[in-house]
Amino acid sequence: MVASLAVRRASRWQDSVRLLLLIDAAAKPLAEGEAVPPSTVGVVHTQVRLQKLDFWVRYPDYLAFELMNEYEAAPDETGLLALAADILDSEEPDLRRFPMLRHKFGAFEELDDALAPLVERGLLRKTQILGRTGQKRVVEHVYFLLERGREVAGSLIQDAPALEWYVNRTQLVVALVDGLGGTQIKNRQYLLSDYADTPWRHYIAPITEQARARLRQLKAAAVMPVTDVDQEAS
Repeated sequence: MVASLAVRRASRWQDSVRLLLLIDAAAKPLAEGEAVPPSTVGVVHTQVRLQKLDFWVRYPDYLAFELMNEYEAAPDETGLLALAADILDSEEPDLRRFPMLRHKFGAFEELDDALAPLVERGLLRKTQILGRTGQKRVVEHVYFLLERGREVAGSLIQDAPALEWYVNRTQLVVALVDGLGGTQIKNRQYLLSDYADTPWRHYIAPITEQARARLRQLKAAAVMPVTDVDQEAS
């Protein structure tokens, strides 16, 4: 049973635009000999991957936390800390959050309603790969970005400049986990107990204050003055 919380919901148009931009950013070039619909320009494999990328777009505080993880792994990449600060020093974690439910495999939301207008307008095609012959279980969802979809995605900022945030954010999220599959991204998101411990069919709670506290610690460590001991050691 879904927890009875008042949650902020995106409109169908917002969901469709966000997913189009996310698929445009995440779509990989076609593999040689891959069977695809006519006019396909890129492919996104697995619904799990699409859902997990969408989670970071919809939860800026979790994205900032992941950027800080990357920064701690590579402290010379100070731009990562700056990106996290840009998110957490603003109202973005509240203004841009659209909650998702936690299901068996993590953050999840039915995509059919949001994808339907994109399919109807010839921007995307999607298919399901079933298991062995005679089985009806879907083992993979595949999303095909068509030429018209790429054209529309590229022209959206001209028509609606306010959508530039979504263009930049979807590109950032995809770049953060470039080369990783859906299960690998899911496993990274499960490392946060706030996410992993959310009961099934409950909305995943924000971690904004936790992320801001961590940001303050990392900023303080980054500007910590050199001590006498450090000077002697050098």
